Amino acid sequence: MTNAFAGLNGFEIFFLLCAIIGSFFLVVRMVMQFVGADIDADTDFDVDIDADHVDSDVGFKLLSLQSLTAFLMMFGLVGLALYRQNGVCFGGSIVGACLAGLISVWVIGRLFAWFDRLQSSGTLQTSMAIGCKGSVYLTIPAGGTGRVTIDFHNHLREFDAVADDDGEISTGTPVEVVQVNAHVLVVKPIG
Repeated sequence: MTNAFAGLNGFEIFFLLCAIIGSFFLVVRMVMQFVGADIDADTDFDVDIDADHVDSDVGFKLLSLQSLTAFLMMFGLVGLALYRQNGVCFGGSIVGACLAGLISVWVIGRLFAWFDRLQSSGTLQTSMAIGCKGSVYLTIPAGGTGRVTIDFHNHLREFDAVADDDGEISTGTPVEVVQVNAHVLVVKPIG
């Protein structure tokens, strides 16, 4: 191990160690993500907890483990390249290495922001069902609630429904959604 550092001075060893440490932890994190370093366990218990969760700001994600290891790795690699290969003084190498590390942190922050924009809630908004057509699945009694199947966003969905005129609508009758009241569809017969 000493022979590997024999031709390097203290500044070069500093940059090299930063690059090695940053690269090691970055590779370990990647391997753990791809291989899946998790534990399977079966448990059974019943707990009732009410809690609130506040989403973190994108600015906070700049200080993630990935960004810190990327900073350390780029700091070491660029600092070593500037100092050893380009003959830049130690102070200039530190400035260049810090800039490279900050740029890598910024790029990772932008990636996290981009990934956040890719997510959607997936929540079904029943208010979008107005105008959709379907058929009665379970008879809607006069003044009561039945079930309808509606073609909703190219998927066949089943909802609770009431008649718009408080009359009875029998099973199999084609209907159209005219209103939504608290996740219960108000439907009218077609034709």
